[in-house]
Amino acid sequence: MGNSMLRRDFLKTAPAAGLALAETARGATLQRLQPAESSTRSVIEPFDYRGVRLGESRWLDQYLGARGFYLGLDEDDILKGFRASVGLPAPGHTLGGWAVKTTGGVFGQWLSGLSRMFRATGDGAAREKAIRLMTEFAKTVKSDGDCGMRHYPFDKLVCGLVDMQLYAGVQDAITLLEKITDWASKTFDRENVPASRSLYFGRPNEWYTLSENLLRAYAATGNPKFKAFAEVWLYPQYWNKFTSSSDPADAHGVHAYSHVNTFSSASMVYEVTGDPTYLKIIKNAYDFLQKRQCYATGGFGPIEHIVPSDGALGRALEYRPDDFETVCGSWAGFKLSRYLTRFTGEACYGDWAERLLYNGVGAALPITAGGKNFYYADYRVSGGMKTYKRETFTCCSGTYIQCVADYHNLIYFKDISALYVNLYVPSEVVWSRQEEDVKLVQETRYPEAETSLLTFDLKKAADFSLKLRVPAWAKNVSVKINGVPANVACSPGTWATITRKWNTGDRVEVRIPLRFRMQPVDDQHPNRVAVVRGPVVYVLDTFAHSQTFRLPETDDDLNSWFIADSPPGAFRIEIPGGGRVSSKLVPFYTMAEVAPYKMYFDTKSLPFVIW
Repeated sequence: MGNSMLRRDFLKTAPAAGLALAETARGATLQRLQPAESSTRSVIEPFDYRGVRLGESRWLDQYLGARGFYLGLDEDDILKGFRASVGLPAPGHTLGGWAVKTTGGVFGQWLSGLSRMFRATGDGAAREKAIRLMTEFAKTVKSDGDCGMRHYPFDKLVCGLVDMQLYAGVQDAITLLEKITDWASKTFDRENVPASRSLYFGRPNEWYTLSENLLRAYAATGNPKFKAFAEVWLYPQYWNKFTSSSDPADAHGVHAYSHVNTFSSASMVYEVTGDPTYLKIIKNAYDFLQKRQCYATGGFGPIEHIVPSDGALGRALEYRPDDFETVCGSWAGFKLSRYLTRFTGEACYGDWAERLLYNGVGAALPITAGGKNFYYADYRVSGGMKTYKRETFTCCSGTYIQCVADYHNLIYFKDISALYVNLYVPSEVVWSRQEEDVKLVQETRYPEAETSLLTFDLKKAADFSLKLRVPAWAKNVSVKINGVPANVACSPGTWATITRKWNTGDRVEVRIPLRFRMQPVDDQHPNRVAVVRGPVVYVLDTFAHSQTFRLPETDDDLNSWFIADSPPGAFRIEIPGGGRVSSKLVPFYTMAEVAPYKMYFDTKSLPFVIW
């Protein structure tokens, strides 16, 4: 059979609804997507970056640091490899690392991130830089559309050009996208070899991520050439493992980030076709990831692999420091979480985005001079440290700008009659309604403190619902309206809904009790646990030379041992009858470069003593 599927094999695996089959020149089968009459699958919608601003916080500081880095990159340096490859004058210096030849592996992502920054904040400097880069890059594209990229960088370029049209209003981006798509559709290898368990990274070509952004281009323009090319890269060989199971026996052994990312392609197939099979696939995939693949941080993919559901997740903590491809993995998780929140309207899918915000990319070391970027998170049971990737300008330098821009598009959602608060982050949002604009300001020190205060600013009173995500782990969540306790159902994993006539100055206070709990890594290692408070994973700062100790038997005892200390969010440890421990328990996101910590603990193992 070689690298193509026989017709009878395809018919066994292809979802039936919304599809037709056509023969390709190679004799392989090709899915034809039948667009549904309705233009959207959204039950609720994010704000698509518009009208949301971050307030003073660690997350704003991270965003501003990223902005400074990317705006500070020399444009001639970024473009040097592209220009040199076609014989144009190429001033500047190579950026080095993964960008030693060209910046093709991240260029489209940088266009994407700059465009999203502009959409979110009105940052004219970001938009202008993106336009200059795109304009100069276009000069290196040959007359036939040859952009010098194959599958992997081409996918990122498609994303960047779509975002320039959607978020920066640059219509020339679509003209360029049409040109390079015509070329790619004629020249790209279409072997579409399913990912092999023998390959360490996402080869061959990570072709199975291509459909998402091509279908985004189709949704944005209606141009059928984008849909036709997207159809080439559908991945039923993997997706259909999840049509009827959230724990398929043979889904492991493949590259983690790209295979989580391919579910965003399946999400866009659902967006275009409305075929419920695809919604089932991504819901089952999400459950598979949460129950079988994710650490307490929300991270996944030790050694960059989807692992079998046999305890491999816990075993990896014994010997590998590459437990989560943090920045790229957070990007894939953010997208799948948002697609599912959109498509279902359910609050539960916001939990993963929250975990990744605080413990994933939000806990990453900042990108810094020379393109040094954080790549792997180290969760080893023996202890770990945060370190920069040896190579510079890796793939994570592309997803980093997208992730921090994405913070703006995860906090709030809306429908015609309700405003949804998905994340508790210092921020504000302007909800544009037919009747009038509604402004909501969120003030909070969550997740270090338990409360978030939401204040409305309206020109006139208005009837609508405010919906607050109640995390699945949360107990005894409560709400006050203008200082008065409200009788609002706050069931874990749902939206707490307040429907009333709102006036300017109305204040809603949501309290989410934050208790420590021990969270096992997987079913096979019930005593290998992380210490978690709310959505935040805590680590033992082992820089101090402390006495060793074993965690208590119960969460109640755990909470009696940990005493709030300084700085905010840190806890000292007082063991009954055992005195005080020098080390503190602190949020993982506070740990600096090469500062040693311990995240996972074996509760049944006696601590070792070396003196």
